[in-house]
Amino acid sequence: MEKIDRLDKKILGILSKNARIPFKDVAAECGVSRAAIHQRVQHLVEDGVITGSGFDVNPKSIGYTTCTYVGLNLERGSMYKNVVQRLLSIPEIVECHFTTGPYTMLVKLYARDNEQLMDLLNNQMQGIPGVVSTETLISLEQSIKREIPVHIDD
Repeated sequence: MEKIDRLDKKILGILSKNARIPFKDVAAECGVSRAAIHQRVQHLVEDGVITGSGFDVNPKSIGYTTCTYVGLNLERGSMYKNVVQRLLSIPEIVECHFTTGPYTMLVKLYARDNEQLMDLLNNQMQGIPGVVSTETLISLEQSIKREIPVHIDD
């Protein structure tokens, strides 16, 4: 990954607040041409600094009422990649992390209701070879969701 300069950080700061802002507006705020912004953003994407540009869909609006975090413990940490391959086949899982602490893995998923959540846990996740236990934490409310701040003076 190439070094990110002050202009890149300024662009990232603007886009992280509003990814749909027109490049001409970003250019005006940065004091450079629209072509320069386009080129910079393209490099940031190619270098893996910007990793997405889609829309966030509110899960509740499409019937997924329960946000759940599931801690998984594996027989061996070395089974992680095989378990991840199996978890990829469960579309309700939106995040998966290999962690330190009380769990080998932490998974975030959305379920339509408690019945579906029970099926996801008992019939799908706990049946994966190598998964020895799960612990479920249901999110009652998401209070903060934001991008990491981009500081220009770093």
